[in-house]
Amino acid sequence: MNKIKKEQIVNALYAYCDRYGSQNKAAKSMKDVSAATISQMLNENWGLIRDEMWRSVAAQIGVKLKDWEQVDTEDHRLITSILEDAKENSLVMAIVGQAGSGKSFTIDHFRNRNKNVFALKCNSFWNKKTMLQEILKEMGIEYRGLTESDMIQDVIHNIIRLENPLLIFDEADKLSDGSLYLFISLYNAIEDECGIVLCATKHLEKSLLRGVSLNKKGYNEIWSRIGRKCIQLKGVTAADIVAVCESNGITDQRSIERVINDSESDLRRVKRKIHAIKKSRTVYIN
Repeated sequence: MNKIKKEQIVNALYAYCDRYGSQNKAAKSMKDVSAATISQMLNENWGLIRDEMWRSVAAQIGVKLKDWEQVDTEDHRLITSILEDAKENSLVMAIVGQAGSGKSFTIDHFRNRNKNVFALKCNSFWNKKTMLQEILKEMGIEYRGLTESDMIQDVIHNIIRLENPLLIFDEADKLSDGSLYLFISLYNAIEDECGIVLCATKHLEKSLLRGVSLNKKGYNEIWSRIGRKCIQLKGVTAADIVAVCESNGITDQRSIERVINDSESDLRRVKRKIHAIKKSRTVYIN
């Protein structure tokens, strides 16, 4: 890995450590990264740090090393506005939109640029204990040896002492019933002290409405907590795709139209199509 990329990672790492308040807490929020390694990176003692570690740190703090320009899409601006509102006013909200609309990128972007923002990418295998462990890990707090009750108290204690904290649950449609019940417990304990945002595909809204209609335990309470509605994203527009194409070197109208027609309003497909067009041009030239 070259020096320019390492400097890019170090600059982002300074901000990441500042967000957590210390190098130790920042290290605890990451997997297989020690405080000593972080210290070596920040102090430019790079001789013994392997490229694999640099890539791991970059991925975990949101640094994109590949040559790809992200674009400020309409949904990116909308999600950012919602997250700012939830953070500043301790609101609870749910955002839903189709896969490939840039939700996860925007969440990571916001998290890495704001203090006291804790974002979790949910998984279907999580139970209450796993969810609490992931929250504490994201906060940079040691959880080993703690009971569920201890972990809940640590989460609550840490949140209420922070200024304008925000919890974001990305891919929240993967949460089990038990994890959703924990969401209620957390909300009840930190109401007006912390913003909470659930972000997912439209399956989350369908699941919540189905739970309410079947009178499943906790679902009406969750639906009430988020204001009995999910905020709908607008989706990837043709203007968004044009901007992505132009920012990544595709400027002729014919190629842009090919990308739009192939995209299915999915930014992942847009990226793949742009890559395919660039690769075909390289092969042709060679």
